[in-house]
Amino acid sequence: MSTLFSPFELRSLRLVNRIVVSPMCQYSAVDGCAQPWHTVHLGQFALSGAGLLMVEATAVEPAGRITAGCLGLYDDPTENALTDLARTLRQVSPMPLAIQIGHAGRKASSGRPWEGGQLVPEAAGGWRPRGPSAVPQLEHEPPPEAIDAAGLDRLRERFIESVRRADRAGFEAIELHAAHGYLLHEFLSPIANHRTDDYGGSLENRLRYPLQVFAAMRAAWPAHKPLGIRISASDWIEGGWDVPSSIVFAQALEKLGCDWIDVSSGGISPRQKIAIGPGYQVPFAAAIKAAVKMPVMSVGLITEPAQAEEILTTGKADLIAMARGLLLDPRWPWRAAAALGDSVSAPRQYWRSQSASQKNLFGPTSFGTR
Repeated sequence: MSTLFSPFELRSLRLVNRIVVSPMCQYSAVDGCAQPWHTVHLGQFALSGAGLLMVEATAVEPAGRITAGCLGLYDDPTENALTDLARTLRQVSPMPLAIQIGHAGRKASSGRPWEGGQLVPEAAGGWRPRGPSAVPQLEHEPPPEAIDAAGLDRLRERFIESVRRADRAGFEAIELHAAHGYLLHEFLSPIANHRTDDYGGSLENRLRYPLQVFAAMRAAWPAHKPLGIRISASDWIEGGWDVPSSIVFAQALEKLGCDWIDVSSGGISPRQKIAIGPGYQVPFAAAIKAAVKMPVMSVGLITEPAQAEEILTTGKADLIAMARGLLLDPRWPWRAAAALGDSVSAPRQYWRSQSASQKNLFGPTSFGTR
């Protein structure tokens, strides 16, 4: 058996393999509520044979949505919509379901990508974003509202409320979003965090609020269910958040009971200079894995089965998250299993797609007709 298709455990959750369907924003919600599009979009991945399916970035309050079309989990209608979504997916697939919980911070109130993705002003139906400091994402934009200490306490309660709603909705795991320039990443990075109180300045202070949020979420989430985090390991800007800081953060999270760390990068500023190429974020995951005992997830232009297998077998990461590669090929796990000489779970209705040369792809199967 290849490492990619070996099982993996996160607390009581057993994954049949190491392939994770990464959260992918669809910008297609209505008032924060999941729509038929989400059911169809996620349904194709629920049938993909991956080990874990993660629902896209989901906001803890309306003002925390990246766009007006982003999912939320902050009231009864948004909870009911996600409950229905999870129930439908479970009727067609046993794949475990996770949800990514977060807050967009100063990058909230954006237009959908196909609408330009720029800040939508209040006069045009947007809202004023909030962040750790009154520092805009783009220089020409008005500054976000700096959240005061009392506001941080209230916001932490919104994270806790979303955790409880996720549990009631039936999700089996949560990933806290602290990457890509959104709120918790903004606290971490000196590029966005210019505070002079206990939440800004030193590395210890900049870690404080994200760690408080994580600890509060872990306390509210059932002990048998795993809770992980996604981070940007580097801002790709001189003087910004970097790998050594990420290692300190990861070690602090591990002490709080973090179950995995999903290692991405970038997003804090348009000044970033990212050296994009196949597996370009793998070295970040490897550096963090060498410093912690908790599982590490690698993501970013991992597109070939042999590439994913090499990352795992050489100890650079424990899990492989994929997004764009799966958008292009939702049956990528089937292709990977065939390439690595393994088998993968597939719906019985699809068994006939197995060719004679792949007779063991879906394990012991039988498909006959009169």
